[in-house]
Amino acid sequence: MRVSSAPTPSRRTVLAGAAVAAAAAALPVAAPAAAANRHKAEGAQAHLWRTAAIGGTGFVTGLLFHPTVRGLAYARTDIGGAYRWDDRQARWIPLTDQVGWDDWNLLGVEALAVDPAHPDRLYLALGTYAQSWAGPGAVLRSEDRGTTWVRTDLTVRLGANEDGRGAGERLLVDPRDSEQLWLGTRHDGLLRSTDRGATWAAADFPATPSATGQGITFLVAAGRTVYAGWGDGGTPLYRTNASGGWEAVPGQPSGGAAASRVPIRAAYDSKAHALYVTYADAPGPNGQSDGSVHRLDTVTGSWTDVTPVAPDSGSGDGFGYGGVAVDARRAGTVVVTTNNRWSQIDTVFRSTDGGATWTSLKDTAVLDVSETPYLRWGGDSAKFGWWIQAVAVDPYDSRHIVFGTGATVFGTRDLVHWAPQIRGLEESAVKFLIAPPTGGARLLSGLGDIGVMYHESLTASPSRGMASNPVFGTATGLALAALKPSYVVRTGWPSGSAAAGAYSNDGGSSWQPFAAQPDIAASAPGPVAVAADGATLLWSFIHWDGTKYPAHRSTDNGATWTEVTTFPKGGTPVADPLDPTRFYVYDTDTGAVFRSTDSGATFTRGASHLPSGDVQFKIAAAPGRSGDLWLSAKDNGLFRSTDGGMTFTSVPGCQASHTLGFGAAAPAAGRHSGRGARACYPAVFQTGRVSATFDGVAVLRSDDAGVTWVRINDDSHQWGWTGEVITGDPRVHGRVYLGTNGRGIQYADPE
Repeated sequence: MRVSSAPTPSRRTVLAGAAVAAAAAALPVAAPAAAANRHKAEGAQAHLWRTAAIGGTGFVTGLLFHPTVRGLAYARTDIGGAYRWDDRQARWIPLTDQVGWDDWNLLGVEALAVDPAHPDRLYLALGTYAQSWAGPGAVLRSEDRGTTWVRTDLTVRLGANEDGRGAGERLLVDPRDSEQLWLGTRHDGLLRSTDRGATWAAADFPATPSATGQGITFLVAAGRTVYAGWGDGGTPLYRTNASGGWEAVPGQPSGGAAASRVPIRAAYDSKAHALYVTYADAPGPNGQSDGSVHRLDTVTGSWTDVTPVAPDSGSGDGFGYGGVAVDARRAGTVVVTTNNRWSQIDTVFRSTDGGATWTSLKDTAVLDVSETPYLRWGGDSAKFGWWIQAVAVDPYDSRHIVFGTGATVFGTRDLVHWAPQIRGLEESAVKFLIAPPTGGARLLSGLGDIGVMYHESLTASPSRGMASNPVFGTATGLALAALKPSYVVRTGWPSGSAAAGAYSNDGGSSWQPFAAQPDIAASAPGPVAVAADGATLLWSFIHWDGTKYPAHRSTDNGATWTEVTTFPKGGTPVADPLDPTRFYVYDTDTGAVFRSTDSGATFTRGASHLPSGDVQFKIAAAPGRSGDLWLSAKDNGLFRSTDGGMTFTSVPGCQASHTLGFGAAAPAAGRHSGRGARACYPAVFQTGRVSATFDGVAVLRSDDAGVTWVRINDDSHQWGWTGEVITGDPRVHGRVYLGTNGRGIQYADPE
């Protein structure tokens, strides 16, 4: 259920590097802290940045309690960075918001590691994609639990958002020597550091890596021995030996599900001298239909099959096994999780006798999702779990168990009552943001995976949960009628045979599905626009693979649709804020703007010879003005038209513009110098680069129609890639809402 909105590969910076591990220069990196939210440089304004509350919304791929510090825990995510649990505040603290625009690929956390002997030490292996268009990974090391970092770049790529991302920790502090670390990679074998992660080199390992496989799936310490899972066929489990090398573990399982050779995770019970290993027939989180759990007696070397329930794909109950954790306080107490079990819903099995018997904690679970209502998925109840590949038992509280899902972290302290333990951890990929000028909603958001949200508050998860009637997966369009803000439309990937579009007459509080839709809508729902008076809808269609289709028009709330043959296929329609008869669209294939003056029935070419070739180039219409358009053309800069798209001129001094939006104009006393219309022009916000203000890509605001800009984020608040959506608040000057790709909705006010 996790769909990321990764940046277009061809437009991203790809760092050069060899295909084998080598050391790189260590660079200091400061993590965000409560007091580190000000940027003092010239051309900057201090802002207080916060994260809008929804509650997770993304795949939590790893959970780790520190073995020697009560209440200290860490979480990793596939695209949204790492977090530390603050037990006193009962919330997660983000640790990687300092990752900047050029390093967007480092917001995926492949693995994390702690040092049992040095509680303040924390290590992260970062790298979202292992594809050729993504940059190499990096290792961050901290001496203060992630408050500050030192970075070492790698020359190999990691894959925190690829298949197998829910497998075990591939990073480990050697139990024999805190100076030595191991890092298992997907395609480049085993790496070793002998200086606490400052430098890395290739280490000998018996298995041969594959260019497309899983490589090392986990590294686990069992006493003074290190075990490694191998996911590319052949022998699936290795261990260190007395001579300092690696060897295949004798007698390991070779039949049934274990023959699939994909060990997912392992955990060691030091009191019982038992290593538990989960297996599946695919790395997951999807595609698993078989799995098993096995226990190794590390003293005698004997293996036992302790699988709680055998999967049965023939009867429709196929699944794999994923997470495994042991109770440090009680020998023989272990929990394992199923994964990809959609028919009977995934569960956590618990055993107190070393796996001889098991109890499903799902069967007696009482779920409370009142703090995160979206987890009801548009219905009346929540489900226990899915994509459960991370589970942990508190070493200081045997009844405190947490597990990650594709959208949250569930926790219990009595083995019966479960609730999201997710405050502070926000991982949504944000596609659309609308701050209504009036009405009950503070904000409307369109998100990856979980559709549209109506935010009455920014500090509590939306009480309505996911917009329903119908429920969408990823939102593909969200628009509000500028002169009739109570009218809102949304489009998105439908669930089953449900409609792919809906409209609201109460500002997004409730919805009605379109009574009809074009045939292509279900398989290629795209962006939508609504005329200023709400009378006309324009719906564009583009498949996830990039195939574009003709747009359609409706004048009856989606009851009937007519193809618009003169609309550039796949374009994003934009409505004029004042004139209901005007629409605009930017044809990224030809670098031309097309205009309609007959309510979207026909389009004619306007300005030409603009930058082309990137579907993420965007037009934004300035509120309260007719024909005032801004074009964000990424590294080609920023352009503006004041004649309805007939001509555009470059905005001086702006070297790059990736997304742009508007907010309330500055009060008279706070305006920059200007005359006439400029003095009351709406605040313009963008993610872009204006070298006179800041040499890199930053979050910027202009109160004088783009003549001057001020940076409003700082080096501790960057969140990787932020080029999808930004908007100001029409009711509060200076307030900005920023969409991230994995760190949810960020918002800020001037300090």
